[in-house]
Amino acid sequence: MTDLKPPRPGTMPGRIPENAKLPEDFDPPVVARQLLRAGRSGTLATNDRNTGHPFGSLVNVATAPDGSPVLLTSRLATHTANLERDGRASILIATVGKGDPLAHPRLTVLGDMVRDDDPVLRRRFLARHPKAELYAGLPDFAIWRMIVAAFHLNGGFARAADLAPEAVLTGVAGAEELLAAEESAVAHMNQDHAEAVKLYATVLAGGPEAAWRVTGVDPDGLDLAAGDLTRRVPFPERVTTAAGLRTVLKRMADEARAKA
Repeated sequence: MTDLKPPRPGTMPGRIPENAKLPEDFDPPVVARQLLRAGRSGTLATNDRNTGHPFGSLVNVATAPDGSPVLLTSRLATHTANLERDGRASILIATVGKGDPLAHPRLTVLGDMVRDDDPVLRRRFLARHPKAELYAGLPDFAIWRMIVAAFHLNGGFARAADLAPEAVLTGVAGAEELLAAEESAVAHMNQDHAEAVKLYATVLAGGPEAAWRVTGVDPDGLDLAAGDLTRRVPFPERVTTAAGLRTVLKRMADEARAKA
């Protein structure tokens, strides 16, 4: 008789505990994408190299253009030593607020962590965490990227689902022109269109008044930050070119001004 192992999260997209019916106002992929892109930190769980037990540590998190989690870690850290031995890991990204912490959404991302020296990933991480510039250049620090295997979303009571990577991550195929223009587009928006960036954050994303700046652009949306605050602004349609980005950003700015 063959032993049956329980399915890994993500192998049954949309599965929820005990097959409970999802609330009509709960869209798991949308909530998962928002948490993934807006999160600044998370709990990294690695396999302890000495005992094999789960080892949890707090890390700063950014995302690759497709949404894959990106970390900057030191070789002196225990979790880095664990990853060098066994790359399997998970990252819990949670929102906080008033009341019961378990009433707020959280997302667990499961996958394999790999070293990745792509300068795009370093740039995106430092745009999200500018204070990391103080130590990012030290020789023991390196960028790690997660190859996502699955997502588990818990949006509160009766709002849970397992999601496959393709249900949450952003497809970047065909968007090479946009990704090549991202760095210059981010700099241009922050230097020349601060008023529009502020409108995106406060009017379209419901953020407070602050010195908002763009930290990243991808085919699905815009990442914004102001100090410890973050916001994600989805695009009304998929964007793959620099010209398309300019068109969508102008339309969003006009919409925000009209609402304001």
